[in-house]
Amino acid sequence: MTLHDVDKLRHLAVRRFATGVAVLTVWQGDVAQGSTVSSVAAVSKEPLLIGACLGSGSVFAAAVMQTRRFAVNVLSTRQSPLAGWFADPGRPKGLAQFDHLEWEPDLFSGAPWIRGSLASIGCRLTAVVPTGDHDLLLAEVVTASVAPGVPLLHFAGKLHEGMLRILPREETHPVDRRATTPSTA
Repeated sequence: MTLHDVDKLRHLAVRRFATGVAVLTVWQGDVAQGSTVSSVAAVSKEPLLIGACLGSGSVFAAAVMQTRRFAVNVLSTRQSPLAGWFADPGRPKGLAQFDHLEWEPDLFSGAPWIRGSLASIGCRLTAVVPTGDHDLLLAEVVTASVAPGVPLLHFAGKLHEGMLRILPREETHPVDRRATTPSTA
């Protein structure tokens, strides 16, 4: 196996993380911005913190660093076109990005909360951590709304419908289960 093969395999393995898809939004002065991300995660319960990754030097990250506030809109499968729209560098700039969307301003950040999202979260930026070719934004959750729906997922470089099914919780250790499982012989 060559170094190129190993590098390709490492990247393929990392793409096996199934993640939710969100549109981050920010309101700066009289301009709104949006950006699609598939790297948002809960970081802490107390205080309630989330983390989101953006490409280093992005216009969106610069706006968030200036305003110190932004919103996270967790997309449902019905909103899959928005994932592509807010990832397209050729889309209109500023408020025109939101022209054909129903949205309302978050009471805390002023950033657009996109209607139809599974959750919308108003955040206060607490830290920016440079991480390779991205910046990790750490933020405190200040406001939130939730709605029913099916999550839009990103897996192996593609968007997927996240049909979820609750699994029974196993209370035993896997080794203990093996000892009590009937033999199939």
